[in-house]
Amino acid sequence: MNVFRRTFIKLHDLGYAYVSHHRLFHYSAQDAHNLILAWLEKADNAPFWLRAARWNHRLAYKRQQITVGGIQLDYPLILAAGFVKGEGFATESQAVQAVRAGRNIMPGWRVVPALVGPVEFGSFTRQPRIGNTGTVVWRDLAQTSTQNRIGLRNPGAVAAALFLGRRKKQLPRQFGINLAVSPGVVDEKQSITDILESAAAFLRAGVKPTWFTLNVSCPNTEDDPTGHQTETRTRRLAGMLVRFLNKNAPDIPLWVKISPELAPEQYAILMRVFAEVGVKAVIATNTVSRAIPGDPTVFAGVGGSRLMAHTMTAIAHLRLARMQNNYPVDIIGCGGLMTGDSLHNYHDLDIKVVQYWSALIFRGPLAAPIIESELRS
Repeated sequence: MNVFRRTFIKLHDLGYAYVSHHRLFHYSAQDAHNLILAWLEKADNAPFWLRAARWNHRLAYKRQQITVGGIQLDYPLILAAGFVKGEGFATESQAVQAVRAGRNIMPGWRVVPALVGPVEFGSFTRQPRIGNTGTVVWRDLAQTSTQNRIGLRNPGAVAAALFLGRRKKQLPRQFGINLAVSPGVVDEKQSITDILESAAAFLRAGVKPTWFTLNVSCPNTEDDPTGHQTETRTRRLAGMLVRFLNKNAPDIPLWVKISPELAPEQYAILMRVFAEVGVKAVIATNTVSRAIPGDPTVFAGVGGSRLMAHTMTAIAHLRLARMQNNYPVDIIGCGGLMTGDSLHNYHDLDIKVVQYWSALIFRGPLAAPIIESELRS
């Protein structure tokens, strides 16, 4: 890393630390979340902010091509699903009508990738979801962790596909689409139909992501977060989606995102299933469900530093199964990436590509190059 880039990153790190502690963190996590989404909605179509995002990206980031999950990424750190996912709607017709009216229903779709590079959009369910109401986002400054029960709020796959399809010439060079199993759907055939129709909606709209992710872990909804991760259900869900992609978009690989705190045997079974059906990578892990601040009866997904130990345990089990059986399934880390030391922990387990979310809150919009610069130091 040259001196100018290192200095620029350091100044940004110091500047964001000052602004966040003296201004941003004076707001509640919920209020700050709402303010950021409102700004992103405007920034997507503001030439000044788009130029600023691209300028900062060019100064802070350096292309580091790495092969993982059946693709070649330009950069090894990916903004995880959940940040750019869109508004919630009660019905698909309302969501589609909003798109046709010209509304930006997916704040950050343009300016966020321009700044941070690879982004996973979503999660998107087949039908739109309003999500949970009231306070749904918390932060823990002492433990650099976040917690949310947004509840898979999103505009639904059809409206999201229509929205992005109308802007496909402006989409980033590399991005993923995260598809979630519909919460509350107990019929397995319906779950498979929902997933296939969701993927088809994006392809039909001309939106061809660099990768698709199947999210079988939904800790922030009423759905059982482990219910879709049995051998039989995962095989059918992932297997049908792989076959669909092989037929309709053979250059787009499938990744699968799973839960922390599964049994070691379950991780071994999942790796075998992924290898047998053709999944190219597993993302470990989603958030871990814990009681929200002040109410032991309500649970929400914890991310950030409090998640890291759970993620490391899951990766260790997955990695052991892969090594023992020579499975051709890559492991992508997700959870607790906050500092150069935490990135070093991933590298110790031979994990070269990592997703992050909470780091964007605690380290700022240039969190990824800041963390990498700390690792090099």
